[in-house]
Amino acid sequence: MAPGVPLQARANVVTESARLYTRFVVRTLSVESRGRGLHEITGRVHELVGKAAIEEGLCTLFVRHTSASLMIQENADPSARHDLERWLDRLVREDDPLYTHTLEGSDDMPAHIKAALTATSLSIPVKDGRLVLGAWQGIFLWEHRHRGGPREIAVHIGA
Repeated sequence: MAPGVPLQARANVVTESARLYTRFVVRTLSVESRGRGLHEITGRVHELVGKAAIEEGLCTLFVRHTSASLMIQENADPSARHDLERWLDRLVREDDPLYTHTLEGSDDMPAHIKAALTATSLSIPVKDGRLVLGAWQGIFLWEHRHRGGPREIAVHIGA
């Protein structure tokens, strides 16, 4: 664009051009957690990314609950997940006499604290239509309640 064109006009051209090439897909991933622990969802997220047909971009996940979280962690050796779970349980104990939020059970307030200490959203690059994860990395829903239940994860895949 010529130097004499007002800055506002140049900005509008860039904005309009970006709109033409921006693609995104938003889906909901439903996960039935089988109780407390790390539940791998990597394959299901890979499947959504493949169906989105977006070659390069970003996949953002957001868990829509206050007593569960998301994590990228080793998916080869289950002992790594077990150790993480035990460590967090030791850090955030149940039945702490300081808790006042106790109506939903002894695991409820600790679950909220664990979710606050971990992540409720993740962003993973997409390249060549696939998630860019390391060889031993997997995506996990971390259920912090004993009984678990249905969990929803919003998945945004954009170019």
